[in-house]
Formats: sequence, C-alpha cells, structure tokens
Amino acid sequence: MDEQERDAPDPGLPTSPTGRTPQWVVDETLGLPVQPVPWRAPGPPAPRRHRAGLLGPLAVLLVVGGSLGAAVLTGAVPWPGESPAAVGAPVDPRPDRSVPTTAAAPTDRPTPGNGASRAPLGRPPRVPADPGAHAFAQLQSDAVTPVSYDPCRAVHYVIRPDGAPPGGEGLVHAAVERISAATGLRFAYDGPTDELSTAERNPFQPDRYGDRWAPVLVAWQTEAENPDLAGDIVGQAGSLAVSLGEGTRVYVTGTVSLDAGQFPEILDQRDGEATASGIVLHELAHLVGLAHVDDESQLLHPQTVPGITDFADGDLTGLVRLGQGACVPEL
Repeated sequence: MDEQERDAPDPGLPTSPTGRTPQWVVDETLGLPVQPVPWRAPGPPAPRRHRAGLLGPLAVLLVVGGSLGAAVLTGAVPWPGESPAAVGAPVDPRPDRSVPTTAAAPTDRPTPGNGASRAPLGRPPRVPADPGAHAFAQLQSDAVTPVSYDPCRAVHYVIRPDGAPPGGEGLVHAAVERISAATGLRFAYDGPTDELSTAERNPFQPDRYGDRWAPVLVAWQTEAENPDLAGDIVGQAGSLAVSLGEGTRVYVTGTVSLDAGQFPEILDQRDGEATASGIVLHELAHLVGLAHVDDESQLLHPQTVPGITDFADGDLTGLVRLGQGACVPEL
C-alpha cells in the first residue's frame, strides 16, 4: 500500500484532529529463536521486521523479531532417556559403585513431568469444512508439524496489571477463553504479578513461580518500558520452544505485551471494544504458534479489514492443529 492510500481516511471511520484515520500497530509474532544449548534444538531465524497498512480502525500490523531470553541454562544432569554423553559427561563402562548414583536435580529447568497429565486435558474442535489460509511460527524437524504447547499440561498465565485500561483484564481473560475453545488447550490463570516483562526473561524462575516453567506473562507496557512498542505498535507476542536434544520441540512459556498508552484511545473509538478484542486475540494466536497469512479474510492477515475482529476458518484450522501437539512429559 502506498503512502497516498495509507493517508486517505475511510469515510466510515473516526479520524484524528489532523483528519487522518487513526493508525495503530499490532505485532505479528516474535518468532522466538531457540537457543543452541545442549537440550534445545536449533530453531529458525527470527522473521524480518516490516510494516503493512490496514484498511480498518486497527490500522497497521507489525512483525517484531525478538526473544524471550538468551540465558544459557546450566546443569549437566541427564534427563530421562539421555545418555551421559548427551550432556558432555564421559561414559565409564565400569561405574564406581562406592559413590551414590542419585544425581542432583537440574537448576535450569523444572522437574521433568511436573504438572503433566497422561492424556490431553482438552479436545480441539473439528476442523472447519473450508480450511482456509493459515501458517505457523515454527515447525518441527519434519518441516510439516507445527511447534505447539503440550496439550497434556495447562498453559499457565499471569497478568501484570500496571497500566491496564479499564476492562483490560477482562479483555485478556475473554481472549484466553476464546483461544482455549479454538485449540482445546487448557489455560490456568495464576493471578496478578509484579514481574517486569523483559527481553531476557528467564523461562524458569523457581523462587517466584515454583518448580515449573514460568507462566505466560501478559503485561501492559509503555513505549519507555518496551521500545518495541514505539510509534504505532500496540502489541507483540511470542513463545519459547525447548526440546531434549533433537526431540520434539514444545512451547513452555511466552509473553504478550500490550501498549498501555494506545489501548485507551482504541477503546474510545466506535466499536473500540471489538477492535481491542481483535488485537488481543491476534496476539494470543501468535502466542500459541500462528503466523501471518496473506488472506484478507483471516484475523491473522497483516492488514486487518473492517469487521474482521474474530477468527475466520483459516485461523481456526491452524489453531485446531496447534491443539493437537504431542505430549512431552520429559519436559
């Protein structure tokens, strides 16, 4: 879309004092790269940053490449199924029986299987009759199967309420409920948190959250707190995938950042609540693993169309597939 097209206001939309249609940006996905440490399989590169104009009050979507954290996890204790060589320890065919064989628990990840059930906690709905366009943020090594959250565990989340607009928490809970219904994944709200959302967030914080992966962090942030929300950008989201060696990659935690300054302006628009709801749904779809598509009828299209504030068939098809991931209790 050229500048002339972007600057021309839609006569059916509210305009700013300058006469221009309000322009906001909502992130695509962080496309979080997997760090090449021994227990993670290498991931694809982060997507390139780009802008695209929008036709509706949501205005502009933006791709923001980034990472939840680059901490190299420590602890050389083998996980179930790993040989000592897999974590760099020498293999001794004649082990010393005079010393205890019980190894200390790893300090860089939760106890394996913590919070995992023996079967998926929910069931995805049926795939729509018309599958529609959809795409995934990351794929397994077969280049076909999407990386997803473990359906045998609840996806825990917390909300940092600082800076939230009136009704902001309700928007998040409603979007989580919608994502849960569309994927079959089960979510659990752990309450408010005072944790700061940072680019180098540690996925394992036992002192704060106990012996489990840190919950998904939803935070309302200002541009000063998160420079990625500068200008027209109103949100970003992504998840971190881990694996044991070359095994199945699984998302274990993530972040959703929403612009504390611009959401009140969005909510003050005509149909602003529906627009704001669509933004949060868009971000949560990225959180669980969807990427942008070129189909204008889908909520995950980088350019929103007036009236598209909920998932369409292509979005729903992708979300169903993301709810059919493997259970990986060893993580």
